[in-house]
Amino acid sequence: MRVVNRIKTYMELIKVEHTIFALPFALTAALMAAKGFPPLYQVFWIVVALFGARTAAMALNRAIDAEIDARNPRTAGRHIPRGLVRKGEAFVLAIIGFALMIFAAYKLNPLAFKLSPLAVLILSIYSFTKRFTSLCHVVLGIAVALAPLGAWIAVEGRFDFTALILSAAVAFWVAGFDIIYALQDVEFDRREGIYSIPAKFGEDNALFISRFFHLLTLIGLIWAGIRVGMGFFYYLGLFLSALLMLKEHRLVSRDRDKVAFAFFNMNGYISVTVFLFTLLDFLWRRYWGF
Repeated sequence: MRVVNRIKTYMELIKVEHTIFALPFALTAALMAAKGFPPLYQVFWIVVALFGARTAAMALNRAIDAEIDARNPRTAGRHIPRGLVRKGEAFVLAIIGFALMIFAAYKLNPLAFKLSPLAVLILSIYSFTKRFTSLCHVVLGIAVALAPLGAWIAVEGRFDFTALILSAAVAFWVAGFDIIYALQDVEFDRREGIYSIPAKFGEDNALFISRFFHLLTLIGLIWAGIRVGMGFFYYLGLFLSALLMLKEHRLVSRDRDKVAFAFFNMNGYISVTVFLFTLLDFLWRRYWGF
């Protein structure tokens, strides 16, 4: 029971439920790369790689930001500031996560394995960026966008321009909602010298930038869909996702207390919607022939 409780604590530390942001887009990329349904072994190792990468990135972030989190009233209750997890444990967890990701990449194909050190570098850099650039949100977006890019490479074994478009769309999506999330800490960030777009440009300008990023997301998803030859259901999913993004921005514009709800709920719905309607599109064409 003690071991089970410890594992539960680690899962809480890395916010395992936030996998819902990256995993659906990774699976969407796998479907689009295969132009249908990739082998199950590829899907399995893609999921393992993503879980390892997220575990490593989140554990590393919590360890690196422990002192900042302790000074911020909003984050002071996190596991390391409260003493529930030691920084050393978080670093070990990060090493295990990276090792799991690299092993999964090895099992997928040679290119995925060769690129895995680059993924380690990008995922490690993000936690430091808030200390010197307001573009930290974009760096986070790039880090999360490794999921669909890696999934595409896992299936095809090579780079593809469509994969870059899809990954750029995901990067702008994540950067956009991370800007919204940063609205919670504007005063703290300014006081502590932490870089963020809301702290530098103000809340209204930050929301404008976030909306622009999400517009680029939709353009990128449409472009990727055209290149792959996606059908009606895919674009219906994008339309519904656009409505969810609009609702997210309206919620935050009207009430800053809705930031946390918009961050998790709306964006979780968006990623799952894109994946489910992509899946439905391929299922429709596979079994009904158009």
